[in-house]
Amino acid sequence: MENKKQNKRCNIEDKYKWAMEDLIPGDEEWKAEYETTKELILKIEQYRGKLSESAEKLLEFYKLDDEIQFHFERVYVYANQKYHEDTSVSTYQSLSDKASNLEVVLSSALSFVIPEILAIPDETLKQFLASNKELKGYEFALTEIVRRKPHTLSSELEELVAKTGEMAEAPGNIFTMFNNADIKFPEIEDENGEMVEITHGRYGLFLENNNRRVRKDAFTNLYATYKNYKNMLAATYSSNVKQEAFFAKVRGYESTLAMKLFDSNIPLAVYKNLIDAVHENLHLLHRYVALRKKLLGVEELHMYDLYTPIISKLDLKINFEEAKDMVYKGLKPLGENYLAILKEGFENRWIDVYENEGKRSGAYSWGAYGTHPYVLLNYQDNLKNVFTLAHEMGHAIHSYHSDKKQPIRFAGYKIFVAEVASTCNEALLMEYLLDETKDKKERAYLINYFLEQFRTTLYRQTMFAEFEMITHEKSLQGEALTAELLCQIYHDLNVKYFGDSITVDSEIDMEWARIPHFYTAFYVYQYATGYSAAIALSRKILKEGQPAVDNYIQKFLSGGSSDYPIELLKLAGVDMSKKEPVNQALALFESLLDEMEELLA
Repeated sequence: MENKKQNKRCNIEDKYKWAMEDLIPGDEEWKAEYETTKELILKIEQYRGKLSESAEKLLEFYKLDDEIQFHFERVYVYANQKYHEDTSVSTYQSLSDKASNLEVVLSSALSFVIPEILAIPDETLKQFLASNKELKGYEFALTEIVRRKPHTLSSELEELVAKTGEMAEAPGNIFTMFNNADIKFPEIEDENGEMVEITHGRYGLFLENNNRRVRKDAFTNLYATYKNYKNMLAATYSSNVKQEAFFAKVRGYESTLAMKLFDSNIPLAVYKNLIDAVHENLHLLHRYVALRKKLLGVEELHMYDLYTPIISKLDLKINFEEAKDMVYKGLKPLGENYLAILKEGFENRWIDVYENEGKRSGAYSWGAYGTHPYVLLNYQDNLKNVFTLAHEMGHAIHSYHSDKKQPIRFAGYKIFVAEVASTCNEALLMEYLLDETKDKKERAYLINYFLEQFRTTLYRQTMFAEFEMITHEKSLQGEALTAELLCQIYHDLNVKYFGDSITVDSEIDMEWARIPHFYTAFYVYQYATGYSAAIALSRKILKEGQPAVDNYIQKFLSGGSSDYPIELLKLAGVDMSKKEPVNQALALFESLLDEMEELLA
């Protein structure tokens, strides 16, 4: 394994670092942008008690709010992305804190807005919209406010709730600081007999290692480290569950889940249908686990054996330049315009490529309106990271199209559809790779990888979603979320999902403690629903060609949040209010499993 110690950021070539200067040239300019935002926020107060005066006054406020959001986004994104470059740098810890505090100030300043708009009689609001063409552009936003009326508080209470925002972020902030800056994992001996430090970025690589002893050592040592902090981590997670439940109760929702689904107007049935559909198809996952055990030739299959390729002799080392080329070719079905944007991102430093000391773990796409999107990676030279590149560029180009087509108020897309474009890219890349290969063993390797995508995205994320549902329900019923209880719930779910062909090691019971998305409650189910929608869309694009591409890009990718996410997906030809997309995705999983068994018979 290369790079036995984590690299320092200063040693990485600039071409592999994102160009943050495209957003804000530097820290001094950030300070000026910060002051501009603060001054604009002060202007909000002049509209208190006046939003119902006229259509013109309401429009005037919305224009100010749009201007504030434009500047605030820039302040917030720059501060946090600079912080994510190296979380140990105190300068950017400070800037990130200042941006978060400013968000609370902004939220508090805007707290009177929704109650005032809700106090405007429906007939008056209709007259406003009819009399002012420019205000008509905000109609969907106003409709959304009216929909939220049953869960909106008085102006005074909204202001109080807004001021609790900083406290509410505490559990997530504590976990982030612990997981990215404080926790240190031991070194283990790699397959070459050399000592290598476990990091977040390397852990996945270790689990894919052909050497079983390396896999086991990485697995055992990582979770032993988390276990040392199990009570602190349980208290942090429990605090996050409780703060979410507090806001749900204050706003009159039955539960945190109901509150989170309401935000995007998602029926509760979508969440429950996902879990039910996956439960009905667990026999396929059990069958895949049994196949994995057989092909690895082990007497006992363990949790640390789940990520190593079944085709162990195929060693694909793919550097970042090769990865870009593969992604470009794989996304050709999306057309020349899409490819041109992709190339622009590759060539103009949208991407922060490599892991460095203190860098935020994982991968994401983010950015601010009016500037190109950015992608954070911790790239390792393997196939998984090629797909991560395709995935994150899917997010980025989704944002690019939404920003280009929509005004700032409707440019950001809802979480429910956030994973669709990214996963559609992965599915198209996989189809390209399967079409290209003529080698039986390579084809089996790729199918194994595709099966793993289903296992880790559709099955595993649904298991995460079920864990969240169970723990939030137990907390709501007054049960203490101790480390022992959380570990037991997580263990039982692993037994249920993976079946009898695997030994569910006790170490995996601590996995809940290292999942960052659990601090954004009821987020992860959307990976599974998004994956199902993406599989359906990729099939339509490959089968129908340009008409499907046009609907996908012009109606869905360009839609932002101009309509509810389920409706935007319907425009692209996928109805997530029904069970079919999940079942269709799992049917594809079954057909891939059939082929895998046949290839390796």
